[in-house]
Amino acid sequence: MSCVHYRFQSRLTYDSLQFEGLNITVGELKRQIMRRERLKFCQLKISKAQTDEEYTDDDALIPKNTSVIIRRVPAAGLKSSNRRFVGHQAGPSAKSSQTGDSSLLSLEQLLKTENLAEAKASEEDKLKAVMYQSSLCYYSSRAAALLRISASGGAQGFPAASCWRWTTQTERES
Repeated sequence: MSCVHYRFQSRLTYDSLQFEGLNITVGELKRQIMRRERLKFCQLKISKAQTDEEYTDDDALIPKNTSVIIRRVPAAGLKSSNRRFVGHQAGPSAKSSQTGDSSLLSLEQLLKTENLAEAKASEEDKLKAVMYQSSLCYYSSRAAALLRISASGGAQGFPAASCWRWTTQTERES
């Protein structure tokens, strides 16, 4: 049995792929690696480990006992499904958040909104609402009300942690 030693560019160790014969084609090596590593929706670029020479032809032969480096690249024609990144838009939406457009939701409405990603509001207000909603389960109902006032800017200079301590002390007394 002959073998080819391969490693992905991001890994430190080599794996071995066994095959019959003296050579293996680049296309067959790619298919076997994709099947073995359970890769989908990507293409592989294979290069020699010693010379960093890339195999571009799928019919090229790789001799046995050769070490190669594999690089994953996105498949051509596929669009990215990562929708979390939103680039900076210097359009009318960015100007409306600065000028206080009336079509934007107020912070009080945002605190009650479930889907903040789709809500029409400034990014700063969305972040305040996320911070409020994520910490809501840790506070009593009274402390949550004080935190809501603090988040909307009603109690300037009054930190939420001291509100929580004051609330828990008064609840213990009663």
